Amino acid sequence: MEIKQIKAIDVHAHFGDYLAEDKIYAEIMSGDIDTVGKRAKQANTKVTIVSSLKAFFPKSGSPAAANIEAVSLIKNKIGFMFWIVVDPMCPETFVQAEVFSNEKFFAGIKIHPLLHKYPIKKYGGRIFEFAAKNQFVVQSHSGQDNCMPEDFVDFADSFPEVKIIISHLGCSDTERLTLQMDAILKSKKNNLFTDTSSFRSIFPGLIEMAVKNIGAYRILYGTDTPLYFSPSQRARIDNADISDAEKLLILRENALNIFGHKLRRVSRKT
Repeated sequence: MEIKQIKAIDVHAHFGDYLAEDKIYAEIMSGDIDTVGKRAKQANTKVTIVSSLKAFFPKSGSPAAANIEAVSLIKNKIGFMFWIVVDPMCPETFVQAEVFSNEKFFAGIKIHPLLHKYPIKKYGGRIFEFAAKNQFVVQSHSGQDNCMPEDFVDFADSFPEVKIIISHLGCSDTERLTLQMDAILKSKKNNLFTDTSSFRSIFPGLIEMAVKNIGAYRILYGTDTPLYFSPSQRARIDNADISDAEKLLILRENALNIFGHKLRRVSRKT
């Protein structure tokens, strides 16, 4: 089977309104769940793991309320799983993660120290102790204020039972495009990963460099849709100058290994 025919698993997506100050950005980077589903089909994606954009913007209300609204939309949608957004400034979100953790659509917890305005260095202990206790996968924004990739290394080593995805390969407020790679190379427990959900992942050579430096088994496919156009992100992996076996790891197999039986159950139904 050709790689383009492989049905991918997108571990990093969103839905809802992108509340940018600029009206054009807000319009083109927003998308409801049906729009995300349409793009997933265009990118030959079988399962998409989403979080609610509304959960990240204070002016849209509390992340807890956004989680509840999102769960009501996702729970009966074929081809979707869901990240519960956890914010240490909103204790209710921790309770929500435990409440929904047994649902087939629950993938793990999503954190966003940049938009929720807290340093992961200060609050990471609480978050990762919670994740370790409940055996939750953690996905985090990375590469910007409050969540530099190197800040996750000690937590990854201290909580080896927690699989941590420091998202947005290449994302950086500096000129360095290797921040996520550097952090993964420093970690010791093989539980730190990144994903391709960065516009910089389409830069020529970056995916290839990451595969060479950290191995394809540390990279997951993510699109950050609706902020980016899923078919473009998929094409970057399909046409990368890496082996088909490495492409398969990124597009699908790594996600199956990390998310286990829940993802397999959802995958069989779509």
